[in-house]
Amino acid sequence: MIKLLKSLYLTPRFFYVLAVFALLFLVSYWIPALYGIVWILVLVLGVSLLIEFSMLYSAFGLEAARILPEKFSNSDENEVLIRLYNKYSFTISIGIVDELPVQFQKRDFFRKITIPGKNRNTFTYGVRPVERGEYVFGNLNCYASSRIGLLRKRFTFNNEQMVKVYPSFIQMKKYDFLAIDNRLSHIGLKKIRRIGHTMEFEQIKEYVVGDDVRTINWKSTAKHAGLMVNQYQDEKMQPVYSIIDTSRVMKMPFNGLKLVDFAINSALAFSNIALKKGDKVGLVDFSNKLGSYLPAIAKKTYLNNILEVLYNVDTKFLDSDFGVLQSLVKRKITHRSLLLLYTNFEHISSLHRQMPYLQAIAKKHVLVVIFFENTELRSLSEMEATTIPEIFDKTIAQQFEFDKKVMVRELQQRGIQTILTPPEALTVNTINKYLEIKAKGLL
Repeated sequence: MIKLLKSLYLTPRFFYVLAVFALLFLVSYWIPALYGIVWILVLVLGVSLLIEFSMLYSAFGLEAARILPEKFSNSDENEVLIRLYNKYSFTISIGIVDELPVQFQKRDFFRKITIPGKNRNTFTYGVRPVERGEYVFGNLNCYASSRIGLLRKRFTFNNEQMVKVYPSFIQMKKYDFLAIDNRLSHIGLKKIRRIGHTMEFEQIKEYVVGDDVRTINWKSTAKHAGLMVNQYQDEKMQPVYSIIDTSRVMKMPFNGLKLVDFAINSALAFSNIALKKGDKVGLVDFSNKLGSYLPAIAKKTYLNNILEVLYNVDTKFLDSDFGVLQSLVKRKITHRSLLLLYTNFEHISSLHRQMPYLQAIAKKHVLVVIFFENTELRSLSEMEATTIPEIFDKTIAQQFEFDKKVMVRELQQRGIQTILTPPEALTVNTINKYLEIKAKGLL
């Protein structure tokens, strides 16, 4: 009986009817003939309640299920599917309240849907997680009422479902698809003109219009009736590492995500592209001490290992120790490699402290230092200043912007490649730099 009462709810329509009856009873004080009619209406209300109660608590009922994907993609819109089956023989109206994970901080989820008797229906809604980890969904609550609409019966389904939020594999697949489809320029990736050619010989073939005349093989041409040229292919199996700084400087938020999450999403998408290009990919994360280390391997299934490691990467509250990184690179990465270092420098003095370590790494490897523009400071520096405080703020913002440009110049003067990028353009700019380095044969 207690369970039955807990599942029974009165609808707003019921209270509206009661309010009308109260008003009619008040009016019947001056119109006595109305008094008996109101009691008849009260009786009709009671009968209606009994009828709807018997309809909702019959042997039939409602079936519903929340269908979750195996995993969510961080920072992307992920779909959740709700399936409903009305086992009643009559049309019902259903109010759906889904208990979303606490990370979304959303307590007003509500959907209303009408389903005819013995029919099914589905709908989807989207959620956008902004941090990795385990997300636990609570109950799926469905409140069913008939056309009478005075009572509701609550049905509860899917008690506590858990789904893990991984780095943005949706973004990774998007770049993978566009790379295969040769449409990288549609999303901002530049077509890099090849400077010369790589020295990995593939075969000798007949000359066709458009081939580089510098690749003509004169010895082979002398043995054949036509021109023959050497054909080269991109050098493959080159080691490429994504190195992620997980210190406090990477905690800075942007569009709901921390900078480290942008770096993680970019590292995953880039690793996928590099594997498609035939290179070996590895991963390192560090702060004041070494975190995870994955050696560079060229297997396509290795991407799953990278994904699992990136899932557990998070920022620390301490400053990073680039000496630890330089020591690791010296001991573990013995072959010349492309190192993409995701970090952030907000002041030029912080760069100067780490410069000796960066130079030591760049002596043997191709080092690309990737750090972030402060887009809020940029908008502040571009605003029109009319008051003294605004002029002061604008001047400070412009000074910080200038410092970033000085950092880029100092790194480049020491032979270190750089990417200074807004967080939202990180992946595109990283892949562009990779293609540029491959085209120039710097590795």
